[in-house]
Amino acid sequence: MTNAGKATARLGEWVARLDVAEVPGPVLDRLSLVLLDVMGVTALGADQHETRALGSAWNAPGGPAPLIGGGRCVPVDAAAWLNAVALVCLELDEGNKYAKGHPAAHGFPAVLALASELDASGRDTAAALVAAYEVASRFGRASRLRPGAHPHGSWGVAGAAAGCARLLRLGPDAVAAAIDTGAGLPVAGHFASATDGNPVRNAWMGASNMSGLVAARMASAGVARNTGTAALSLGTLLGEFDASELTDGLGDRWDVTRGYFKRHASCSFTHPAADAVLGLRAGLDTSRITRILVETHALGAGLASAEWVNRLSAMFSTPFAVAAALLDGEVGPRASLDDPALRALARRVRLAEAGDLTARLPDERAARVTVELDDGTARTREVPNPVGDADHHPLDERHVLAMLKGRLPGREDLIERAAALSRELPGLDHVGERLRALAGDDTEEPN
Repeated sequence: MTNAGKATARLGEWVARLDVAEVPGPVLDRLSLVLLDVMGVTALGADQHETRALGSAWNAPGGPAPLIGGGRCVPVDAAAWLNAVALVCLELDEGNKYAKGHPAAHGFPAVLALASELDASGRDTAAALVAAYEVASRFGRASRLRPGAHPHGSWGVAGAAAGCARLLRLGPDAVAAAIDTGAGLPVAGHFASATDGNPVRNAWMGASNMSGLVAARMASAGVARNTGTAALSLGTLLGEFDASELTDGLGDRWDVTRGYFKRHASCSFTHPAADAVLGLRAGLDTSRITRILVETHALGAGLASAEWVNRLSAMFSTPFAVAAALLDGEVGPRASLDDPALRALARRVRLAEAGDLTARLPDERAARVTVELDDGTARTREVPNPVGDADHHPLDERHVLAMLKGRLPGREDLIERAAALSRELPGLDHVGERLRALAGDDTEEPN
């Protein structure tokens, strides 16, 4: 068996035997917070016009799984896909700098949809969520995608498969086969789709969650095999793959505790620059700004366009994020994209890679911002990571709840239900009814 196959087999054993009773308390506390963020951000995304339009076009019949915040329940596959799209459409979902992407979004919607159908125990559901996150993050660490490749829908499919397989309580060999099958179902998406404003970028997460369900079902049927295919799909075809990362520190290092929550509705690479200008904003007359230089690391250096055609392309523009932060005090999901002042200020932003900042990856995703004024003076501020990173001003439940409620006025009850479920999950006998309650009332008027 190949190195990738052996490492996947070890992951299969670990996932099959994973019991939340043996998971450290701080890890479960962080899982609770990640789950709250996932459910709340999904509800926020479900409130968007394009998400509601997609749900209508899908025309799914009734079923056991909720469209979180969407007002109805649908079959598992539809819920997994549509909730995943809602979760990522505003660029507010939790991420992990070591995985180089979003482990939770790759698999949590599938796990929650399947748990609804199975009416699984909270203990099994929590274990499946931990498995989905940790396996996805390890595949993210192991994958070095080719330049231009977007991480959505590629390495994280293995995590979705792991979580669904654990929820189905498959044995070690079957779990490994599911993980390997998931690793063989990646999307080859280009980063330019995001910067060009093509919503196919959101659909990649729907595909990841759907493929995770497919992989687990294939393993349950006994028609999946572990051949170490990740080395070929994620390695040979999409980049490079280091199988040793799959098992390094397995059971000792918990990546779910090392992620970040997002307070800006934009790509995480733009967040340090937005945070830096927020620190320079007090007393600053934006009309006097002649130029804003943003120095960033190599991963974020490509988000330099000061033009955008829709919200998606704006969320992948550092000039947009910097200008919005200066003018509005935040990068919010309801920023006025056509505001002439916003566009004019964005055109004064210049982005450049700084070697010293690139050298600090992956532990830091730093930015250094210099605001130049018309009198020849300048203000400079550097930040090591975005606010909300586990290593830099981490957010607790109070902060996450405040962000969610502030962006979903009138639906505070839904957020409170999500918070209660996330706290109580490991001790619940069954989760189906509690999850379906997160669909909300279909008579509610969307904001």
